[in-house]
Amino acid sequence: MAWPRIVFDGDRPVGFLMAFLNIDWDGKGVDFRSGLWRLNVVPEAQGRGVGRFAVESVAAEVRRRGGTRMYVTWEPGEDGPEGFYRKLGFQLTGEVSGGETVGVLDLTSLS
Repeated sequence: MAWPRIVFDGDRPVGFLMAFLNIDWDGKGVDFRSGLWRLNVVPEAQGRGVGRFAVESVAAEVRRRGGTRMYVTWEPGEDGPEGFYRKLGFQLTGEVSGGETVGVLDLTSLS
């Protein structure tokens, strides 16, 4: 299930996220995952906590639905978001999905 959301700062949209909830990760009916597909924050709002808020919102929804792990994928590269996700606690899984790096966050260790 796709879970699209717009992030507002007051009445101004500053970000967009697309989460996935309980999808069949490999199409075999065994590995169901939830997490973040895409996160976009307008340049002038970057570095102000918008991205962290968006990730925490997805994590809260995954937990609300009984999930214990949250996944994210990103395009690898020097200018990519790996540092951002790693700073939030995501660990590399060693997997690649559609050419993108896969990270996972253990939601049981968060307060």
